[in-house]
Amino acid sequence: MPIVAHNDLPAFERLRGEGQNILPSDRAIAQDIRELHIGLLNMMPDAALAATERQFFRLVGQSNQIAQFYVHPFTLDELPRSPQAQAHIERWYEPFGQVREQGLDALIITGANVAGSDIAQEPFWRPLMEVVDWACESVTSTLCSCLATHAVMQFRYGQPRGPLGFKRWGVYAHRVVDRTHPLVTSVNTLFDVPHSRFNEVSREQFDAAGARVLAESETAGVHLAVSGDGLRLVMFQGHPEYDTVSLLKEYKREVNRFAAGARPDYPPFPENIFSRKSAAVLEEYRHMLEHELDRGRRPPELPEDRIAATLDNTWRDTAEGVIGNWMGLIYRVTNNDRRIPFMPGVDPDDPLGLRR
Repeated sequence: MPIVAHNDLPAFERLRGEGQNILPSDRAIAQDIRELHIGLLNMMPDAALAATERQFFRLVGQSNQIAQFYVHPFTLDELPRSPQAQAHIERWYEPFGQVREQGLDALIITGANVAGSDIAQEPFWRPLMEVVDWACESVTSTLCSCLATHAVMQFRYGQPRGPLGFKRWGVYAHRVVDRTHPLVTSVNTLFDVPHSRFNEVSREQFDAAGARVLAESETAGVHLAVSGDGLRLVMFQGHPEYDTVSLLKEYKREVNRFAAGARPDYPPFPENIFSRKSAAVLEEYRHMLEHELDRGRRPPELPEDRIAATLDNTWRDTAEGVIGNWMGLIYRVTNNDRRIPFMPGVDPDDPLGLRR
């Protein structure tokens, strides 16, 4: 399903340059195909704002090559922004009031970086819950990523996340544990997912909320779950949208924080992403960096390009499969009027007929 470039957002041109299927709006209008309107509530910090756009646009656009997608990015005013990021938002993003008035068929809510484990104390908590309340009433299905999943579990189900005491950071094997749900019936039964978080909602908490767990890891816990109705809420704890180099870039940022004195310890490797040879190169780099810092000299740059060339992506095909299934399910039950969540005759409490 191609994404429709309905404005001049730079992400469209960047993705087109990568070979993604981006459909000009004049061609889209000429096609007699029901389009889907998808909101992207992008809560990521400035450094990851545009990259997160591309990651989710890419997943949606590659999920199906027939239907047309209009993706509507928006954010929350309560999130602090640099002047450059604010200018990007004012130029390319839509106000939530406009999104709410025009309606959506689906909504994606990204994660966000927060200081503590109690997200209810964050300044964006109330406006985020306003969006979630509206979506649960008016949008066919909402996909929550990482922190958004934690927020929804706390707000809707009274299941607050708990601190891990460390950072769950790396790529982990997951198994489909409910093979009958249509979100996962056509995907690999064993697949990888990147994770990057300090907190977790446990399997017991998902069960207590009446959610249906579809995929989990012995090491990283639950990754994919849906609300008890089967569709209205789709919840990720991992980051299947990540690019191949996303964890490497996170690692580089933490190394630079160490070099700048912003963290006391040298960061450990993200788990399960570096080959033995790459790990040796990075260990050698660490010794060089610490040597230069001890002498008060500027440290060398981390050999990012050299390491990036050795990385493998072992999660993208399954991620596209899940998103493609999600799009197909929404297409099947959503109303032609995007302000109304379901076609006539669809039970909002059992939209897929899984309980019958």
